[in-house]
Amino acid sequence: MQVPISWLKDYVDITLPVEELAERLTLAGLEVEHIDYIGLPGAELVWDRDKIFVGQLLKVERHPNADKLLLATVDYGAAQPIVVVTGAPNIRPGDAGHKVVVALKGAKLYDGHKEGRVVMTLKEATLRGIKNDSMVCSEKELGLSDEHEGILLLPDDAPVGAPLADYLGDVVLTINILPNIARCASMIGVAREVAALTGQTVRYPRMDFKADGPPVEHLAALDIRDPRLNPRFTIGVIQGVTLKPSPFWMQRRLILAGMRPINNIVDVSNYVMLELGQPTHAFDFDAIAANDAGRKTIITRLAEPGEKLRTLDGVERRLLPTDIVVADPARALSIAGVMGGADSEVTDATRNLLFEVASWNWVSIRRTARHHNLHSEASYRFARGVHPELAMLAQKRGLSLLQQYAGGLIACGILDGYPQPLSPVVIDLAPAEVARFLGIAVPTEDITRILRSLEFQVESVAEGRLRVTAPQHRLDIEGPHDLIEEVARIYGYDRVPATLMNDAIPPAHGAPDMVFEERVRDLLAGLGLQEIVSYRLTTREAEARMFEPGASPDDRPYVTLQNPINPERVVMRHTLTANIAEALMSNLRHHERAALFELGAVYLPSENGILPDELPRLAIGISGARATADLPWQTASGMFDFFDLKGIVHALLSGLHIREVRYEPAEHPTYRPGRTAAIVVDNQHIGVLGEIHPRVREAWGFATPAPVLLADIDLAALRAIAEDKTMLVADVPRFPAIHEDLAVIVDEALPAEAVARAIRAAGGSLLGEIRLFDVFRGEQIGAGKKSLAYALTYRADDRTLTDKEAEKVRNKIIRSLEGQIGGVVRR
Repeated sequence: MQVPISWLKDYVDITLPVEELAERLTLAGLEVEHIDYIGLPGAELVWDRDKIFVGQLLKVERHPNADKLLLATVDYGAAQPIVVVTGAPNIRPGDAGHKVVVALKGAKLYDGHKEGRVVMTLKEATLRGIKNDSMVCSEKELGLSDEHEGILLLPDDAPVGAPLADYLGDVVLTINILPNIARCASMIGVAREVAALTGQTVRYPRMDFKADGPPVEHLAALDIRDPRLNPRFTIGVIQGVTLKPSPFWMQRRLILAGMRPINNIVDVSNYVMLELGQPTHAFDFDAIAANDAGRKTIITRLAEPGEKLRTLDGVERRLLPTDIVVADPARALSIAGVMGGADSEVTDATRNLLFEVASWNWVSIRRTARHHNLHSEASYRFARGVHPELAMLAQKRGLSLLQQYAGGLIACGILDGYPQPLSPVVIDLAPAEVARFLGIAVPTEDITRILRSLEFQVESVAEGRLRVTAPQHRLDIEGPHDLIEEVARIYGYDRVPATLMNDAIPPAHGAPDMVFEERVRDLLAGLGLQEIVSYRLTTREAEARMFEPGASPDDRPYVTLQNPINPERVVMRHTLTANIAEALMSNLRHHERAALFELGAVYLPSENGILPDELPRLAIGISGARATADLPWQTASGMFDFFDLKGIVHALLSGLHIREVRYEPAEHPTYRPGRTAAIVVDNQHIGVLGEIHPRVREAWGFATPAPVLLADIDLAALRAIAEDKTMLVADVPRFPAIHEDLAVIVDEALPAEAVARAIRAAGGSLLGEIRLFDVFRGEQIGAGKKSLAYALTYRADDRTLTDKEAEKVRNKIIRSLEGQIGGVVRR
């Protein structure tokens, strides 16, 4: 919100320098984001008090040597007037009396003939034979706007000879109106804060007017269908108004506040809104349909199904059933609290006005403004809450200004629909509570003074307590805590001393779950994967694509949203794999490879309460090339396959010190048969990994031919297992090892893990390491068979093994393989 200091001074005396005032306001909660100086020191263009003045045209004559130039004789308060050569199109020969801005030689101005704002210094020049060292100025040359079609004409009461800096110089504060200080979205609102902070008194504007017209009840009627949506609606009627430009001072203030002047009717409506914080609206009285009694009837109601309205911006809008409209018996006239309708807007032909000032349900206004993308100054205020008591105040102020600047006859009386008046908020406050909340003792006299300066009514009651009545413009006062906040703001947060805590620091409690998740993140990131964070909300259809068509779907019930924000966010997810698959598909459109993981919760309805069960899961997804141009250290070629994913999972488990891991063949409707494995730790299934089924891949629309590999792991089970695991550290071996290879032919269906277990069991304590390094299939070993080659390491901790000892262990392993699993050792 932009607050011109010159406007603010109408309501409160400014006793502090602007910079200090801005700091005080900021500390009190009104964040001053910027200070703009106009013509004064601090501005980019300073109006020199000795060279730029308010002047008056004494006469205008034609230039003797140029048809398009004029000679203007200007009085600017000096002993002698000056003659200025000008080509301004908005004055003509014979004009006199106009108030203008005159700049003398040496003045700095913006060059009106160049793009942007280029500062120039006024110098003497000869224009068609006549010397000229002064000029009458346009708005662009003064930096007031980009208008350069004519010179600036000031109002008749502009003081001749006054430095322009004194007359139009100003300072504008840009204040960030946060939701908790919405009451300050007006000049009066800011003035109240300034008055409280500086010990001044607020001066309210005049609101008197003369009502000589017929009774308003004979001209208009009011029908409020739902007081919860429209707590108050007031109507004033003026007949015989004249549309014309609003006065210069009003236009100037609106421009400084960031609004565009239009005409006297619209400008008064906007002016009252900026002044008091209560939006208003003027209807063309003659455009409103009458009821059977001949009175113009205003109805406030919800929009009807399929109802449309063309708003002031020329757009025809389809209204929602939740939109509040101001209507007559025939049609909607405006979207309440947001924007007026084109059919009832004030035009050059308007002669009679219906002036509306109302209050609206702030939730409804916010919803309507967001849906229609109509974020007007009115909806900005209504969406943050405007007290119904302000409606009558703004109605009177608006009628007063309209009568002054548009003329006309005001109907006698004001229609006031206020079915359910709000009761005053009365709160008892104990000074001891102020000290308890703030940590400092604020004297009762200061508490009383501060609250009264903010227009609260305060009286002392029993036991030293204060009975406080909130002012009519405050909707945010609910309890003692709100009053204490007001005391703290005005007393000054900067005056609250910094103190150390007078107690022992409480013990720090760790978060084992979070620490474990960070370990998992670090391990996976170290393996070259990137973490994603996806939406918890999804659809049943999206998750159904993770199952092979025809397979049994996930029949567990979903947690369903009653008011989803869009059709793609309807239920809480059951799995992370759908999110990983979507992320892989998106990334593979732009990159050769993708390696992603996500830690997050899945959600199932709880049997024990309202809130769903949140089950932590880990999902890993990889696809694409193992090595790319941006990963030169990767030496492996080809595409990611099942064993890459298995290696990542195994490395993760090893990093968590989990050693006894088995990967068992499994079947799952998401994964491709024969390329799916269950992850088993301590005889507990903790997850599944594999390549997704071709029909699942087709359902997701993967364009790349590379395999898509996913792992889905129960993070809670993994955490429970990892808690008991510690890293074992052994001495560096003192004695050399014996290394040899062993190849065994087994049935194709026999897992390599079973072979490794048999070797481990037979090898005993002298067998140190087992590593599978080759798998061979071919005619040489027969159909349905495979050859598994293992690297074996023999070592003793207390001696160097002999060949005979190693051979003895080897023979024992061979006998076990041949006897227990039917293997044939290749010699």
